[in-house]
Amino acid sequence: MKKLVLVAAMAAALSTTAVKAEDYVIDIEGQHAFVQFKISHLGYSWLLGEFNDFEGTFSYDEANPAAASVNVTIDTASIDSNHKERDEHLRSDDFLAVEQYPEATFTSTSYTPNEDGSAILAGDLTLRGVTKPIEIMVNEIGAGPDPWGGFRRGFEGSVTLTLADFGIDYNLGPAAKTVDLYLSIEGVRQ
Repeated sequence: MKKLVLVAAMAAALSTTAVKAEDYVIDIEGQHAFVQFKISHLGYSWLLGEFNDFEGTFSYDEANPAAASVNVTIDTASIDSNHKERDEHLRSDDFLAVEQYPEATFTSTSYTPNEDGSAILAGDLTLRGVTKPIEIMVNEIGAGPDPWGGFRRGFEGSVTLTLADFGIDYNLGPAAKTVDLYLSIEGVRQ
């Protein structure tokens, strides 16, 4: 009888599978992910743009969202504000210094979910050779199967960065000391 109870307990333990974190690759091939920015132009209007080339991965566990992690690498020369001369200036040493710092990276250090489905994604952003901790306000958009037999999960996030924190001190007026980043990320489960 003891043997039967032991076998039943082992079978129950083996049949209970712990939910594991799922790994995702950010969908840049289908252009379902964006890293966009908005900055004041002399205090009179907004300048909008994006980084066209980036890549990344994230891991997410519905049973334990706090274990989520993210890694992203951005090609800084891919900045696109829809104006060739301005983009060349943004790539120069006055701003991104892309020849010396061709990549910006973000590596998460924690993910703190809130009851309303939002979260705070903390991590280290390296831009222009300077690494600073930042906090990105995140909302999960949704998750589920796609029409091609895969599974996707999407998030959006935003953060405001102070340019001088990353060695960018070009004077664009007092209203342009910060830049707002907006991230729309869709990942394909691996």
